[in-house]
Amino acid sequence: MEKAPVQNYRKIIHIDMDAFYASVEQRDNPDYRGKPLVVGGLPEGRGGVVATASYEARKFGIRSAMPSKQALQLCPHALFVRPRFAAYKEVSQKIREIFSRYTDLIEPLSLDEAYLDVTNDKLNIGSAIEIAKQIKQAIKDELQLTASAGVSINKFVAKTASDINKPDGLTFIGPSGIEAFMEKLPVEKFFGVGKVTAQKMKKLGLHTGEDLKKLTEEELTRHFGKVGRFYYQIVRGNDHREVQPHRETKSLAAEDTFAYDLTTIEEMEAELDKIAGIVCNRLQHYQLKGRTVTLKIKYSDFKQITRNQSFPVGLNDLQTVSATAKRLLAATNPEDKRIRLLGISLSNFGEIIPKQKTGKQTDQLRLFS
Repeated sequence: MEKAPVQNYRKIIHIDMDAFYASVEQRDNPDYRGKPLVVGGLPEGRGGVVATASYEARKFGIRSAMPSKQALQLCPHALFVRPRFAAYKEVSQKIREIFSRYTDLIEPLSLDEAYLDVTNDKLNIGSAIEIAKQIKQAIKDELQLTASAGVSINKFVAKTASDINKPDGLTFIGPSGIEAFMEKLPVEKFFGVGKVTAQKMKKLGLHTGEDLKKLTEEELTRHFGKVGRFYYQIVRGNDHREVQPHRETKSLAAEDTFAYDLTTIEEMEAELDKIAGIVCNRLQHYQLKGRTVTLKIKYSDFKQITRNQSFPVGLNDLQTVSATAKRLLAATNPEDKRIRLLGISLSNFGEIIPKQKTGKQTDQLRLFS
């Protein structure tokens, strides 16, 4: 009787630093240690949002992208500090140096997380679990910070696994355990499933991967569009995306679907302030400046339009991004309109564009994500 061929699986590690900005601040300032610390916009500022919060602050319900004023209400004795992106970038480079001891196949997702393909590691260790342990220990010994790691055979499962035992966790999900793991996974943990999609799934009686697995690819596509095909594959543990060492960011965006339709300019502009704050935090997080600001609008009848404006130089400051989005909104004559979704993206991170393109507008959005 012939033996079944041995399948060669990839060895993927996802490393995610624990409360990265806040942990760096607590490491560098002993007065912050053990206290609820919020890094981001100050609560007395206009449109300030939380970039990250220490685990002591998270106990009060404070989360990333939350308005700073709301964070202060949840924890009046929290300490608020502005981000020091230069310091975080320096630490991130040192973390990357640790990664590179083991592999050159490193795909950074941000300053504080990355995928590593260690299928053929430089030191011939052979075990992805052992490599993850060594990386975590090196980060702790050399940088006095902690990281959580997920280890599996593909990117989706590894990334999901890294979030299971935070902080300072290490979770391995091998080939034989992926099916059971995916079936128990809540739908909101699936890549690409935001709050609105999760609510829609739950209204359809889809609460876990096991529920999603009962639907055919055609049914998932009918309910959720093209991304339904991705859900069909991922719920079965199929993710063939490779670790991409030279991953290029095309755009950064944030959007929000509202619980009720916005009908006044004041409501719309207030929401744009919040969304612009989230986008600008992300731009600064990635050390990026974009030259094209794009506004996305979805009306109550589900009609969707976009407007954009390009600048001769890159920008990532809240005041300019927010003001530009409001001008683009005003140009759509929003009076007497009912808006259910607003979004802002920044793109064009490469060479400076010719000045004659400044102010160009289009209804077609190519880089919004």
